[in-house]
Amino acid sequence: MYTFLLMFASLFAEAGTITDSTGAEVTAESPTKIITLSGNVTETVFALGLGEKVAGVDSSSLYPVEATAKPQVGYHRRINAEGLLSLSPDLIIATDAAGPPEVVEQIRKAGIPMAVLSSEATLEGAQSRIEQISKLLDKEKEGHVLVWEMQDKIKMVTKPKTPPKVLFIYARGGGTQNVAGLETSANAMIELAGGVNAVTEYTGYKPMNAEAILAAQPDYILFTARGLESVGGAEEMKKLPGLSETPAAKNDNIISIDDLLLLGFGPRTAEGVLQLSNAIQNK
Repeated sequence: MYTFLLMFASLFAEAGTITDSTGAEVTAESPTKIITLSGNVTETVFALGLGEKVAGVDSSSLYPVEATAKPQVGYHRRINAEGLLSLSPDLIIATDAAGPPEVVEQIRKAGIPMAVLSSEATLEGAQSRIEQISKLLDKEKEGHVLVWEMQDKIKMVTKPKTPPKVLFIYARGGGTQNVAGLETSANAMIELAGGVNAVTEYTGYKPMNAEAILAAQPDYILFTARGLESVGGAEEMKKLPGLSETPAAKNDNIISIDDLLLLGFGPRTAEGVLQLSNAIQNK
């Protein structure tokens, strides 16, 4: 039914025009110089076969590798209008995490079409972004294929009868470690994979606390690949306060997954869920 509704809606939709998350109607007229602001947006445009039209990306755009060779425009949460406009784009695609808001408004006043999409970190949010981007770029058929492939892959995920407790640590070097609570992209991925967040006392991220980690008693400790590398690998990670005495550390249940695959909520989200699900079941 969902597939049918997508196909039916596309028959009556105006290709190249969407209503974005701000309520603005955005039209892309055969763009040839696209700036993508967010790793999942960049990944989607490349997955639709339009990588050659990408004129600039933000620093979170790490996949595919071809994207890293594109001109960089800084981090999407701290964009600079002059830097973006210097690339003479005819379309900018961002999420509502991009900012600051006054810069977004400045870009729109300059007459550059800018689509601001929801940054919702859910499977449904990832699918919606793909559908909107593919419609905006007149690649609806290719977008439907990406969504269908995602739906097929998520069906391959098997969830354990007893959900293991998973602790996600966002690390950027020895001095920066934050633990994910509820209402985070990490929490969403843990639940999709059949686990439960070991931390349920708060939402968002908080600095790592040794006592709280010991109390959580996680079965698995999860990092992004770059995060685990930044603390020196699994053995060095165990030296961090509170971690060595957890069941996860004692059983060497340390998981690392590619950053965008785990937290990006782009076209490869189902692949990331499957990888995490297999890892927390030791498959």
